[in-house]
Amino acid sequence: MANAAPSTPDTLPAWQALLRHAETQKQTPLKTLFERDVDGERFATFSRRVAGLTLDLSKQRWSGETLEQLLSLAREAGVPEAIEGLLSGRRVNKSEDRPALHTALRLPEGAELNVDGEDVAAAVHESLAQMEKLVERLHAGQWRGATGKPIQRVVNLGVGGSDLGPQMVTHALADFRPDDIHRLKVHFASTMDGSQLVDYLSRLDPETTLFVLSSKSFTTVDTLSNANTARDWLLSRLTRQGATPISPELVVRQHFIGVSACPEKMTQWGITPDHQLRFWEWVGGRYSLWGTIGLPIALVIGMANFRRLLAGAHAMDEHFSSAPLADNAPVMLALAGIWNVNFLDIRAHSILPYDGRLEYFSAYLEQLEMESNGKSVTRDGEPAGYSTCPVLWGQLGPNAQHAFYQLLHQGTQSVVCDFIAPLTRYDDVDDADTRRLLQSQHRLTLANCFAQSRLLMLGDDAIDDDAPRPAHKRYRGNQPSTTVLLDRLTPETLGSLIALYEHKVFVQAVIWDINPFDQWGVELGKQIAGQTQQILEGDATPEGMDASTRGLMEAFWTVGQKG
Repeated sequence: MANAAPSTPDTLPAWQALLRHAETQKQTPLKTLFERDVDGERFATFSRRVAGLTLDLSKQRWSGETLEQLLSLAREAGVPEAIEGLLSGRRVNKSEDRPALHTALRLPEGAELNVDGEDVAAAVHESLAQMEKLVERLHAGQWRGATGKPIQRVVNLGVGGSDLGPQMVTHALADFRPDDIHRLKVHFASTMDGSQLVDYLSRLDPETTLFVLSSKSFTTVDTLSNANTARDWLLSRLTRQGATPISPELVVRQHFIGVSACPEKMTQWGITPDHQLRFWEWVGGRYSLWGTIGLPIALVIGMANFRRLLAGAHAMDEHFSSAPLADNAPVMLALAGIWNVNFLDIRAHSILPYDGRLEYFSAYLEQLEMESNGKSVTRDGEPAGYSTCPVLWGQLGPNAQHAFYQLLHQGTQSVVCDFIAPLTRYDDVDDADTRRLLQSQHRLTLANCFAQSRLLMLGDDAIDDDAPRPAHKRYRGNQPSTTVLLDRLTPETLGSLIALYEHKVFVQAVIWDINPFDQWGVELGKQIAGQTQQILEGDATPEGMDASTRGLMEAFWTVGQKG
């Protein structure tokens, strides 16, 4: 007897029921859903408050019945059991046979989490204590370079999760930089072409510059190429300083910190063990800012504020672990996404923060979601016959209003939008006149944030005006959106915001039956790039290459090598 075909999410009874329900629900525009809300209960029904955040899902194109059916889908897909498995340290990363324990990085001191006989919480806090010592030395001006001068600039060399997360958080929380620390500036370089790094090298003093080499595997070519360039720059300028030569070993020792899961490779590269910070295989790069990859964050905002960031994320973890599905903010956010992608066929998603401090949040979420859930096979290796992760994109909302909002309002495809803003800002400005002016600007920003989601929902009907409009001035409306409001932007609320989206990604992966903790899709590109580099450098022949790639190589040999 032949084995039965493995079940997939789209064969679940709840999925099939949602397909039938969607055919009816698609015919009901958002405007009608709000018109039916005669008691004004829709906001209360579809919003949640947790950990300093307000999550408003009332402008999604769903009803109470839709949500009930989506909750049934979550239960049939095993979401409650999956949440428990994630947080308890089970091997949820099936393709790499290991747990995904980024939540362990933000457990409070004194907590225990035993995985395979090891208390990982104790190991995490040991690594944080080591990081704190390095941070305190740098803040106090006690870390000196090879020539004896105190370090004043730190350049983080990383890419992907070793760059996007720390850069996003340091920018968002720059206001929380302690006043009493040594003047230390942190920079980021990630591009393998060296364009970011060369700009720093042309301006920085090698005697007072330290590099943080962040790479989980310590094999990432982007990061290592930048690190090798930085090392050569330091050696060429510092080993010949003064009358007495300085040894290369001293230069590397005093000007590099390593963060990796491979200490032996850091040592082989030249980083001394007491300047190495531990990183675990069970933490994916895009989930790693909570641990030692967050060193640049701690250098900017201090360890006390870094621990506040962890505490905010842990508060969301606790909510995710204990709240019933219907009251669980990450679950609700995930279900709205499932509804849009799989049942309303909306596959574009824009992230729109209305606060300049969150400038890099859209780029951060692009990696978090698309690297995690940009998959087309199930955890059992079967083709997924349904859509998974939508395409994410975005930028600061006030700027985007003058860029791509035209497409949102009058384009030919639906886009779901996430609006993100703090409710309170500038209340800590001492000068009363300046505070009043800045708070007026903040109200203007919030007015635009709230107005844009309303206009996307109602279209022309947002304006109480019966005047006829030509077609090119009409707004169709019926575009779904989510609004996430922070009480104020603090380390705690930023931590809870990031964790909200992390857990949303996980819940969607469970329902789609995909693994959000691997990224095999990037590996073959690295392999092909290595082969192509050999050809460009003349160490291999282009035989077997396609005509387009051969033509591009010829262009390089003809034009590019002239320089």
